[in-house]
Amino acid sequence: MKNFCLEVWGDFACFTRPEMKVERVSYDVITPSSARAIFEAILWKPAIRWHVRRIEVLAPIKWINVRRNEVGAVISERNVKTAMNQGKGNLGLNIEEERQQRASLFLRDVKYRIHAAFEMTDKAGDGDTSVKFSEMFERRASKGQCFNQPYLGCREFSANFKLVNPKEETAPSISECRDLGWMLYDLDYGDPKDPKPLFFRAELKNGVIEVPAFDSEEVRG
Repeated sequence: MKNFCLEVWGDFACFTRPEMKVERVSYDVITPSSARAIFEAILWKPAIRWHVRRIEVLAPIKWINVRRNEVGAVISERNVKTAMNQGKGNLGLNIEEERQQRASLFLRDVKYRIHAAFEMTDKAGDGDTSVKFSEMFERRASKGQCFNQPYLGCREFSANFKLVNPKEETAPSISECRDLGWMLYDLDYGDPKDPKPLFFRAELKNGVIEVPAFDSEEVRG
């Protein structure tokens, strides 16, 4: 599989730890699933599946504490169905009644270099080839085109990106090593009605995380 490389950066990021039930607390670095979503924002097709291989941290890991207001409820599914069937209904939320103040621990001034590749799926048609999608991705990424705005964990934290030639000399990653513990890898959609979270033991070695393959023993449910 051909390797593609993107450099992504932004002012803020939050790759939320699933074990934190109320407050938003980010992982130290971007997760493989969030990195994959950036590639999919540029090019997603049923015929291909992206796999993140390596994450390079280019900026020092910095934090910021933020306290902000959030809405603590969603519109009732029953109300939505009633409105669809009857052509009328109350689909509004009173923000003043549902407002909750929460503290969050975000990352700030992040910058990563992400390496990924795609494989063809069983949904590929007769005219679908890896060369076709490779050229399509490179063309779109080089022009800054995307189907939806890539983001860094939360949609309000938009991500800037640029295509990088992995063979060219680039800025070095940070010279830091740390054990990041168990990190969310991705979700297993083997059962679409009940997706299962997958985790792997992430280690930052001289600013680089080597991401294991989806079917490797290092990835556990």
